[in-house]
Amino acid sequence: MQNIIEAFVLGIVEGLTEFLPVSSTGHLLLLGHFLGFESNGKTFEVLVQLGAILAIVLVYFRRLLDIALRAPRDPAARRFILGVLVAFLPAAIIGALLHGFIKGVLFNPIIVCCALIAGGLVLLVVDELELQEKHTDATQFTLPMYLKIGFFQCLAMIPGVSRSGATIVGAMLMGASKRAAAEFSFFLAMPTMAGAFAYDLLKSYKSLTFDDGILIVIGFVAAFFAALLVVRSFLDFVSRHGFAVFAWWRIIVGMLGLAGIWIFG
Repeated sequence: MQNIIEAFVLGIVEGLTEFLPVSSTGHLLLLGHFLGFESNGKTFEVLVQLGAILAIVLVYFRRLLDIALRAPRDPAARRFILGVLVAFLPAAIIGALLHGFIKGVLFNPIIVCCALIAGGLVLLVVDELELQEKHTDATQFTLPMYLKIGFFQCLAMIPGVSRSGATIVGAMLMGASKRAAAEFSFFLAMPTMAGAFAYDLLKSYKSLTFDDGILIVIGFVAAFFAALLVVRSFLDFVSRHGFAVFAWWRIIVGMLGLAGIWIFG
């Protein structure tokens, strides 16, 4: 029963943090560490992301369908689809090559805490910069810009960096508005998270038990509904208030995590 409750809590945390620049993986690893949550290695943290993926697909379904229907006759729609694929490629290639190293070495609570703090400081600095906003529509970035954002996303292979945070910072540094940068992080999340889910499932499905499956389903459902709340409100929030609140949250969580590791181990 305790594991079921913990899986539900972790699923909610995944959904609430996946699309915020605070690192969902970092939060899940730290919570799992201090709760003593037992699942199949780090597979739970990856597989429950499917709930968040489906949440964003649901919210953006009409827009995605419109882009897909326009693609055969609209060069702009085809270029955007190509741009998302181009941005996805660096993470797909590097993630596949370094999968064992990432899960075996980098999924470490101390690394997570340090990455949370460092990422928070970076986010504070970037949020205060007076950057020229040359791109206000996430579907109209240039192909080289999409590719560069994809390489920024690779920084999030270090747990605690944040996939959405790295994507947003990269896009803003290249002239995207805060809203456009955040929205493109949504679009890029779909193939990236789906790819990570499929790859990890392929690697670990033979070792999953029935109990693991129950915990993953519970986490998936909780993540789905929590992510729905975030996706529907995040863009308006950052357009008005920026990213400072998320930066300070990262710093506080990272410092508390280090303190907890030092005190409790």
